[in-house]
Amino acid sequence: MKITEYISQAEKTLFSFEILPPLKGQSLKDLCEGIEPLMEFQPPFVDVTYHREEFIYKKHPNGLLEKVSTKKRPGTVGICAAIMNRFQVEAVPHLLCGGFTKEETENALIDLNFIGVQNVLALRGDAPKSENKFVPEPDGHAFTKDLVAQIIGMNQGKYLHEETETGFQTDFCVGVAGYPEKHFEAPSLKFDLKHLKEKVDAGAEYIVTQMFFDNEKYFDFVKKVRDLGITVPIIPGLKPITTLGQITMLPRTFFLDLPDALMDDLEKCRTNADVKQVGIEWAIQQSRELIAAGTPCLHYYTMSKADATYKIAKEVF
Repeated sequence: MKITEYISQAEKTLFSFEILPPLKGQSLKDLCEGIEPLMEFQPPFVDVTYHREEFIYKKHPNGLLEKVSTKKRPGTVGICAAIMNRFQVEAVPHLLCGGFTKEETENALIDLNFIGVQNVLALRGDAPKSENKFVPEPDGHAFTKDLVAQIIGMNQGKYLHEETETGFQTDFCVGVAGYPEKHFEAPSLKFDLKHLKEKVDAGAEYIVTQMFFDNEKYFDFVKKVRDLGITVPIIPGLKPITTLGQITMLPRTFFLDLPDALMDDLEKCRTNADVKQVGIEWAIQQSRELIAAGTPCLHYYTMSKADATYKIAKEVF
């Protein structure tokens, strides 16, 4: 089923979560151990992130440098197939503009359609660590709205090298990202929302937000989105803070604010265990308030570790 169908048929707020592809050398058993405990809460779908290729430069005796691709994680298509087979749950792969040509995107979508994937999350993706700004691949997409348009085109039977529409149509439900505190590259939230509307106008059917820790920012974001005439479901993304390092890392990496009340509690923490307890309690409060407000689904960023999310879900679902 499509994400939008699950939401429209649900009688209560749904639970979902996101995992990272495992590092090479890890097994399916390792991956499943991070998923299985959370299946108790009957998630209709599990998101599978994508990490674009990383490269190293190998120096040869003649002094020339060779750019060598290093694949550190199993492929998203294979992971989705394994999850769907093992847990009988919808897998939602992330598709990126960065690192892909239009033809590679088309090939990935054909593979995903073949294994029965019906939902995808379309993202621009960030620049590699070695680059200071996002640069699209030659013959790739520079903007998410164009990636969404390609997916919707395949739903209509339009392919890159076909002069006319074919009889083979995919049927993907496309989600996109939203940023309650705006994307860090956007000069203003209003400008960022303009681009969000372009993604929805291109065919996106639901929105999943970046993590946030202040529900008022989510509620204000939803109001602004609705004022623009966007009516698709907006799923809030949540993540509990679990380590001392995340107190500074998360705001710096994801360009978000931590509320004063949360920081007052975190400043008293001396160990990771202390931080984890505070983070879980804060996420429980967030979750309860969002459920009370009638939010269609809560989506948790687990980093493939089930423990903290399990404790939150146990209290609110």
